[in-house]
Amino acid sequence: MRNGRVQYYAAKRGGSGLLVVSALGHLYSLTQVGGGWTYPVYEMKWVPASQVNRANKRVNAYIETISALSKGVDRFVSACDYDQEGSLIAYNVLRYAVGDHSLANSRRMLYSTLTRRDLADSWENMEPTLDYPVIAAGKTRHEVDWLFGINLSRALTLAVRKTSGAKKTLSIGRVQGPTLSFVKEREAVIRGYVPVPYWRVYVETIVAGETIPMEYEKKRLEREVEARELASECRGRDGKVVDVGKRSERLLPPPPFNLGDLQREAYRVFKVSPTGTLRAAEKLYLGTYISYPRTSSQRLPPTLDIRGILEQLSEQRAYSKHAEELLKRKSLRPRQGNKNDPAHPAIHPTGAKPRRLKEDEANIYDLIVKRFLSCLGRPAVKEKIDAEVDVNGHSFYMRGVKTTKKGWLDAYAPYVEDKEMLLPEIEPGVVVPVTKFSTRRGYTRPPKRYNPSSLLRQMESHEIGTKATRANIIDTLYRRGYLTGKRITATDLGLRIAETLEGYCPSILSVETTRELEASLDEIQVGEKSPEEVVEGVKEALTPILAQFKESEGEIGAAIAEAVAEGPAEEEPCLTDCRVCGRERSGDSVYCERHQAAYGSLEESYPRWRRALGLSWKEYLGKVNKISGTGMWVKEVINDILSGS
Repeated sequence: MRNGRVQYYAAKRGGSGLLVVSALGHLYSLTQVGGGWTYPVYEMKWVPASQVNRANKRVNAYIETISALSKGVDRFVSACDYDQEGSLIAYNVLRYAVGDHSLANSRRMLYSTLTRRDLADSWENMEPTLDYPVIAAGKTRHEVDWLFGINLSRALTLAVRKTSGAKKTLSIGRVQGPTLSFVKEREAVIRGYVPVPYWRVYVETIVAGETIPMEYEKKRLEREVEARELASECRGRDGKVVDVGKRSERLLPPPPFNLGDLQREAYRVFKVSPTGTLRAAEKLYLGTYISYPRTSSQRLPPTLDIRGILEQLSEQRAYSKHAEELLKRKSLRPRQGNKNDPAHPAIHPTGAKPRRLKEDEANIYDLIVKRFLSCLGRPAVKEKIDAEVDVNGHSFYMRGVKTTKKGWLDAYAPYVEDKEMLLPEIEPGVVVPVTKFSTRRGYTRPPKRYNPSSLLRQMESHEIGTKATRANIIDTLYRRGYLTGKRITATDLGLRIAETLEGYCPSILSVETTRELEASLDEIQVGEKSPEEVVEGVKEALTPILAQFKESEGEIGAAIAEAVAEGPAEEEPCLTDCRVCGRERSGDSVYCERHQAAYGSLEESYPRWRRALGLSWKEYLGKVNKISGTGMWVKEVINDILSGS
């Protein structure tokens, strides 16, 4: 049935008439009480989302439809997703679109899959009231995020606007700040990195007609002379096997996916972004093919009908072999992970056969099913062999790996590599020739840039954001122009904002501040803290931060304005400017903080270079300047030094 453009459903169950209508996500948003585009702003209210953003005008039709359908209805049921967002969506609809009177006559359905059986069971066993602690935590999260976001974003924007007249709107929030700081810190390390030389040893021997690589006892040599001496003593010599060690290693199956694990694995295997993975998983959930994806759990409950799911999977050709093997067992015990979620189990297939999936959806579904089958599998067993070879007093090692029991590895193929390195039978006392010996110079590398998956893991490990919001936070930083590229690079604007906030308002970038707030929101959900206490605490925390912002508005605006303008201002150089980039000098240095730190790294690394290769300072600078892993800021300092020498 339809009311204008809004589709709804009429049905009967147990003698009662039912009207079912969706909510199109959040129909209500927060806005400030009163007018004016300034800060601080602490008073807020819930209004239709179209009043906050005109692009959300579609919500008006849904609000009108729900309001009209509610007339004469005596009971209401929240069947939104069972998490903070879903619970809050239903609460706001009932409170504002229907009216406060509806809350006392409202109940809650709880479910983790959209299968007919689970929905019927949820209907028959629904909660007698709404889930008010979850609603309170969700409502407080929105209010806290609104307080941080609107005040800090306005403070940034107005500081730049008053200083330069630039009209670009800038934003920062309580989770955006620490996340941007992670990238800024990594960026500073990469751009200020000075590689250091080392030497690796590559050796081969022949055993039973097979060419076998041997590893030297030291992973790296730090001096060229050491590499030459080793080559002189070992090249062309025979070695003697002095010890052969064998050990068996069990590889336990992986636990089933939670959302973070699924997002990281999908990025590793398919290079699908965390947001893309969540989007595909939600489509699979709505299609009844998998359980609810926004979960932190790595555990499957004992009430889950695993055998029933396997019976359905056995009817799908791609999974029949492994499903049938598992069904032969008397008991089915999944490998459980450490993380739990009281609302939802780990992500698992329902057994329903998918139809007409897009490529990403098909890939994510396959990954989820194979992870489910794997977690029910037996451990894999590998035999590892280490043969120590003495060559003129130096120890080298032949290493072999053989899979003796495939276990869960078969079910998870092709998403796990079963690497083997087979060695011929070998005993102590056997003499083997050194058939190939070489040493190669390499250079240490800076840490890898974050990608969307590893940045999400960093957020998760520091307990900032939620399983449902982390990917969106990363996307927001891209949209704001603070980050760019799949191998994430902080833009000049992102760097300037992070550096400026670090200097004037470091608490905005603090992981601890955000983590403590997340803990407070969790305490609301379990009834250990009141929403009012948390919101008032945020206001008290923001007040001195915003006061400091106003006091330093000119300096903050000037520091960021140049990056907003996408280029340095055309001004005559000043004696207080950095010799490289024209930014403000750091203390007594001729460089800014960035380039002074790079110069410090050059000084710190020089003794290791001199010891390794015996180079003069000028020779050292010339060498470092040509290496690809040398940081951009380091190269800029080198060019400045060499141009004046």
